Amino acid sequence: MLSHRIDQFLEYMRAERGASKQTLRAYSSDLAQLADYLDEHHDLGEADPADLGLNHLRGFVADRFDQNAASSIARKISTIRSFWKFMLKRDFIEDDIASLLSSPKVSKPLKNYLNVDEIFHLLDSHAPDDVLGVRNMAIWEVGYGCGLRASEIVGLDVPDVHFDDGWVRVVGKGDKERQVPLGRKAARALETYLSRRMELVSGESEEQALFLNYKGGRLSTRSLRRLLKEHLVRAGLDTSITPHGLRHSYATHLLDSGADLRGIQELLGHANLSTTQRYTHVSVDRLMEVYDKTHPLAKKKNDDD
Repeated sequence: MLSHRIDQFLEYMRAERGASKQTLRAYSSDLAQLADYLDEHHDLGEADPADLGLNHLRGFVADRFDQNAASSIARKISTIRSFWKFMLKRDFIEDDIASLLSSPKVSKPLKNYLNVDEIFHLLDSHAPDDVLGVRNMAIWEVGYGCGLRASEIVGLDVPDVHFDDGWVRVVGKGDKERQVPLGRKAARALETYLSRRMELVSGESEEQALFLNYKGGRLSTRSLRRLLKEHLVRAGLDTSITPHGLRHSYATHLLDSGADLRGIQELLGHANLSTTQRYTHVSVDRLMEVYDKTHPLAKKKNDDD
């Protein structure tokens, strides 16, 4: 019974919520671990979820503390909560016991964005003049200039770039499409790369792929992380920054320059505004400046002064 409900939940997330393959793998893994725990410790691996109690879920969470970091446990609890909400919505259960689970405190993650000066230094740093160096600079310009996910960068096809209209077609999570403005500097870097892209084309090349590896195949996200780390080393910048950090930097710099948060949400392709808020890292001074300029009470106070 439990495995059947898990299958129904995963299908719901795929078909109705448009969850990515990576998200579905994480959900499947987390719930399989829960089923294994219930089977091993309580002989309930195929129990009706309606017969499970809060003690069973808390026991699973406690069992994971010896095997997983707090951030991973927090994700597993989030998965279980989503699963129980789904079952409650479908009337498979009567009580949402998973909502009573407490998440462990997760330490603040390391900085994963660059300030404006660091971005300029990264993009102005010397790269090899060969086709791979030209390709890499185009990747960083597009990744930061368009605020793309790593998967979106490597997923770009040549026809997705519209130079005349100044935008890029991006396929994001859940196969949702959006149009993102293409800045002048990113466009120039792309044009330079495209003028030499044929040097990478081989008989095995994916005809439409924009960014090719040295063998002529589509570049992978794993290679993207390695290439950025190598470039950060050459530039003397923080090597913990990931390609996703360029996306964080994009959002942060837009907000710090006065862009509307909902506009940034559209550019990033976020379904929820709360996700966009987590992506931005704005100084307290900037927040106070926004408050002083826009809040009615702040205006009144300044007028009184």
